[in-house]
Amino acid sequence: MNDQWSRRVWPPADDDTPKPMPPLTPTLMPAPADDAPAPDNDLPPSAVWYGTPVEPPRRMPRWLQRLLVAGAAVAVAAVVIGGVVFVILNRSETAPPAMVADPLAGVSYSLPPEWTEGVVAPVTGFTSVAARGDLATVMARPEAHVEPDGLGPAVLDLSSLYAKLLLHGDKVEVVDDRDITIGGRPGHTRAVRAEYRDVVNQPAFMRVTLLTRPDGKSTVLLGLAHPDDPRSRADIETVMTGVH
Repeated sequence: MNDQWSRRVWPPADDDTPKPMPPLTPTLMPAPADDAPAPDNDLPPSAVWYGTPVEPPRRMPRWLQRLLVAGAAVAVAAVVIGGVVFVILNRSETAPPAMVADPLAGVSYSLPPEWTEGVVAPVTGFTSVAARGDLATVMARPEAHVEPDGLGPAVLDLSSLYAKLLLHGDKVEVVDDRDITIGGRPGHTRAVRAEYRDVVNQPAFMRVTLLTRPDGKSTVLLGLAHPDDPRSRADIETVMTGVH
């Protein structure tokens, strides 16, 4: 019984000769694809297929970020300020000349460059004043009615009075005396030059102009320059002839 079950049944009993093993056929490995990376013995398999890990870029330091932001802010502010200055300068160049309106004297007049309107004391009787620093001044005030044929004598009296009050010259010379018409208003003007014996006081210039008004009254214009120079004379003439 035991012999029956312990007897080998395969291979069959009639073929007990061992058979040789079939020769092994070498198996060829598939060739790597053209797009596969070349093997590198120093890299792990993941690096061969996906490439060598690249170190991420370094972040910009916070202090450098703040510096760049501050620099950009300064640049923008400079551009804005420059634009504002440019606009202001262009506006000042194209701005109309300053005007002085004196309804009490019945006149208004424009001012030359560097001239500004001032404030006069009521006791002087003048109701408006404009000046270029301490070099030249023009004032205006109302006057009672003066007949056209009395304009010359009235201006003579006024220029003599103001020369004594304001000039105190050792020598006063008349440099201009004539009838005028300004803005359709008949008038008369007289200019004098005062000189001094001392070497401290330079010569002074004064012009007095009297104009009629449509309402029957008159207007007195007084111009002073110290020292006397061509520009101051021209500015006073410009103000007075521009009255309307």
